[in-house]
Amino acid sequence: EARRQRRLLLMVVCVALLLDNMLYMVIVPIIPDYIAAMRSGGATAGPSAPAGGNGSGGGNRSLLPARYPPATGSNEDVQIGVLFASKAMLQLLVNPLSGTLIDRVGYEAPLLAGLAVLFLSTATFAFAENYATLFAARSLQGLGSAFADTAGIALIADRYAEEPARSRALGTALACISFGSLAAPPFGGVLYEFAGKRVPFLVLACVCLLDGLMLLVLAPPGGTGARANMPVGTPIHRLMIDPYIAVVAGALATCNIPLAFLEPTIANWMKDSMGASEWEVGLTWLPAFFPHVLGVYVTVQLAAAYPHLQWFYGALGMAIIGASSCLVPACRNFGQVIIPLCGICFGIALVDTALLPTLAFLVDVRHVSVYGSVYAIADISYCVAYALGPIVAGQIVHTMGFAQLNLGMGLANVLYAPVLLFLKNVCQMKPSHSERNILLEEGPKGLYDTIKMEERKG
Repeated sequence: EARRQRRLLLMVVCVALLLDNMLYMVIVPIIPDYIAAMRSGGATAGPSAPAGGNGSGGGNRSLLPARYPPATGSNEDVQIGVLFASKAMLQLLVNPLSGTLIDRVGYEAPLLAGLAVLFLSTATFAFAENYATLFAARSLQGLGSAFADTAGIALIADRYAEEPARSRALGTALACISFGSLAAPPFGGVLYEFAGKRVPFLVLACVCLLDGLMLLVLAPPGGTGARANMPVGTPIHRLMIDPYIAVVAGALATCNIPLAFLEPTIANWMKDSMGASEWEVGLTWLPAFFPHVLGVYVTVQLAAAYPHLQWFYGALGMAIIGASSCLVPACRNFGQVIIPLCGICFGIALVDTALLPTLAFLVDVRHVSVYGSVYAIADISYCVAYALGPIVAGQIVHTMGFAQLNLGMGLANVLYAPVLLFLKNVCQMKPSHSERNILLEEGPKGLYDTIKMEERKG
């Protein structure tokens, strides 16, 4: 029964992560037309609105647009960039607080609260009629993500306490994140084209509501006696100064910078340098889903066979990301561009799948086995890249050039890869003052310890 429940909880978390990333990207085919329509007269945007202001009808618009479609005017560029970055910015600010709260109250209640906020954000998107409402909805999504994403990943780490089950579960969650990001633009584009702006958001809102109801049935917040006697987690500021955790957080931020900075810039570069058509620009990222899932699968299998080489898988991934990033400016056609982008996504899968379980292991052996704050640090690492990308990347391309941007990002990843050697001996660490050591060696002393011991025996 316990195994069945944790599998269902894994499904709930995966759906939450899928929804968050779909909502993050589903507005891509909608926002440029919507902002243009509001600017031209305040009418509600629809399938007949001009695509990016280029004068062509909605029927000629690609249903698979670029990740961050370029707008026609500089003011619209700024509006779209700020709108995309607002989610990551607020998430970055809230994560230290959400991690601390999760450590104190448990994982289920913050996950449910995050799903509720995501539902409200999605409904706001559906009925927004001006830019201020869109901005509020996007920022509200960042607030919900700070709780739902962090609590969900921490819940997986807590319920899947032993390897290789933990790596497999976290790998499944990462695959859902990737699928949500890559499937959302065509999902939103098709529904927007044939059913209108509101339908994609209403569909996501209904799924979010069902996911929250399933969580209430499986693990109602406050319904377990173990949480009341749960040990206090290590404060987030102490985790941040742990050198091992700092190295992992730096790797997570560095490996995601190429993806975050390429998304808002590669569409314009492809059109200017190779005359790419709308469908080519739209399909650029779609093939990258398959190497990402392949990278997750390969890393999980390797980690099960050779768990002491987790640091090496992360370093290899960063080297692949660095080399692929440097190759992007050398591409001369659509088919060539796909190859380095697939390499970047494959490398990110290696890094994330190897290092996210490492964070949980470091907390187990060096601190207290409570995972809210440590995965809030991981979320902060991601948000640093995605908050800067939509705003900073375009400016860097304008002042230094697209090739220099990619070479700089590639060099940063290649230079950071040897730093992961610092994690080489992590697998040899033994639990010292961790909760797990107390349970296994000294026996249960309270209600929480007794329940955890029975779960382990089961």
